[in-house]
Amino acid sequence: MAGTTTGVGRAELGRGGPLIAGQGLGCMRLEDATSDRVVRRALDLGVTFLDTAELYGDGRNEELVGRALRGRREEAFLCTKGGVRRNAAGAPEPRGDAASLRASCEASLRRLGTDTVDLYYLHRRDPAVPVEESVGALAALVAEGKVRHLGLSGVTAAELRAAHAVHPVAALQSEWSLVARGIEAVVPVCAELGVTVVPYCPHGRGLIGPGLTASDAWVKWNAPRHTGLPSRMAAVARRHGVSPHRIALAWVHRRAEVWDLPVVPIPGTRAVRHLEENAAAAALRLSAADLALLDPREEPA
Repeated sequence: MAGTTTGVGRAELGRGGPLIAGQGLGCMRLEDATSDRVVRRALDLGVTFLDTAELYGDGRNEELVGRALRGRREEAFLCTKGGVRRNAAGAPEPRGDAASLRASCEASLRRLGTDTVDLYYLHRRDPAVPVEESVGALAALVAEGKVRHLGLSGVTAAELRAAHAVHPVAALQSEWSLVARGIEAVVPVCAELGVTVVPYCPHGRGLIGPGLTASDAWVKWNAPRHTGLPSRMAAVARRHGVSPHRIALAWVHRRAEVWDLPVVPIPGTRAVRHLEENAAAAALRLSAADLALLDPREEPA
């Protein structure tokens, strides 16, 4: 890749895979009026790992990303997802059969304006299709040069093992933040197999950010162990002179050391100023005291 990744660091994609930016950009929230500026500024900052999906805006998001990358495609590590389409009622529906996955991938390539996707995810496992069959279909796309690396999203540890036995899985995308920890049941398998974890919603679905307060809504939304987290995050943010938003993202970056595997968060934004703040969070080092205050639970060695 031509772009620099000095500010956000670097991470390995899968065991023995290419080095990529240590933080990416989740493109789902991009808007037509600002998408070009946000994506191109991301490339300038070294945030070259760009994530979109066929489902986002029913393909419109991929079109925005493709437009923004005109003339700069080689600077980006381009990721998209397929395997979920809207049914006649407009609801998302997994489609993991070979014909659907091929059609989805080829349509994504057209919208993105590229011949190859660097990382292609199975967006959701189709319960009607064995995961091995879906991954086998995606492996055929790799063999044809349409896709360089394969990823999964939202699978169990057993499903990840089964998929990896068919074709190496380079990345697992899942929600991971101070208030969403379910992925930690699968992370040990990722470390064992050499699968990079790509956390989305690292800020806690907007519940962690500027103006953070210990609201009743926060306490109700989260498990009891999160009671008091807003005030604790605010205290850590004051120590560093930054927003809680940045602390939340720095905590996710720290998971790479805690679990001894590559972790590449993909915070989303539609504003350049937020993109720049997110990029700065990648270099923020939290102390042991900070981490203990944010999460008093014993962390794995």
